[in-house]
Amino acid sequence: MRWELQQGAWTAVVMNADAAPGVSADIQAGARLTFVGPLALSVLIGAVVFLIIGIPLIVAGAIGLGRHGPPQPHPVARDAADDTFAGGVTPPQVPWTVYPTRLVGELDEPLSRWLWLVKWLLAIPHYLVLFFLGVAFVVTTLVSGFAILFTARYPRALFDFGVGVLRWVWRVQFYTYSALATDRYPPFTLKRTDYPADFDVDYPVRLSRGLVLVKWWLLAIPHYLILALLAGGWFGSWRAGAFATDGAHYGRPWLLGSLLALAVTFSAIALLVTGRYPHGLFDFVMGINRWAFRVAAYATLMRDEYPPFRLDQGPFEPVEPRPHSGGDDSGADTSSERPRP
Repeated sequence: MRWELQQGAWTAVVMNADAAPGVSADIQAGARLTFVGPLALSVLIGAVVFLIIGIPLIVAGAIGLGRHGPPQPHPVARDAADDTFAGGVTPPQVPWTVYPTRLVGELDEPLSRWLWLVKWLLAIPHYLVLFFLGVAFVVTTLVSGFAILFTARYPRALFDFGVGVLRWVWRVQFYTYSALATDRYPPFTLKRTDYPADFDVDYPVRLSRGLVLVKWWLLAIPHYLILALLAGGWFGSWRAGAFATDGAHYGRPWLLGSLLALAVTFSAIALLVTGRYPHGLFDFVMGINRWAFRVAAYATLMRDEYPPFRLDQGPFEPVEPRPHSGGDDSGADTSSERPRP
């Protein structure tokens, strides 16, 4: 049966022609709205237009944020022939580390016994900001991937923006439930500060065009499997937050359960009971976070060097001796030197 909609109350009667008992009915009802098709098409066209307009605006904003303030103190492209930057600028003396990322986190004692109970609430403003930065990070990473594919270079302003976003994420993680190692509120900035947690990545001279297609998913699978155990809740929720822009999950490592979750939970209990953060657990927590951020830098196309399968613990990166050049034959070993944030 089919009829045009009309105002009123309608009753449908299903019966045998002779009114005999025994009726079985399978009834379906629906309405056809002729304007739904054109409306859906209009919404789709509008979304495409906004996407075309929005992506350049997001990239332009990220470039502006990446160029804001003084240059980042990590090395930029160096001439292959010497130890100077392109353009003749002398590079800052940064110790060579095991991997070209530097994750720093200094235990900021004394810590409050109870503040960790409400840090999830205090960090909500950061979650909101990181939600939008996460959207921009996804877009700029995709744009940078195409730039690497055609030019073998990561656009410097977008690189600084991406590093700044990861740095901001790490500060919030360090304050909240990936470390709980400071009571100092994180600053709202992409730049480096004197905060006890910091993250940095050396800017690459050139990047492989071919690796950009496979390293973020295929080559990184072994690390993803290990991090699922080491930092499962944190790493899974961080990836959901950073790449699906679900900012509400930042800094909550025990959502799915992991070794990091257990270590941070035991540290929080010890802090509540004794007022002290166990240093051994802190070093272990830093090692897991350091591994995760190395993989994050690799998966977001910032470096081509494959992350080591190492749990480098402690507040600072392990430092390798810098190779000697020229007339310096002192042979001094700088492996115990600590890079400062």
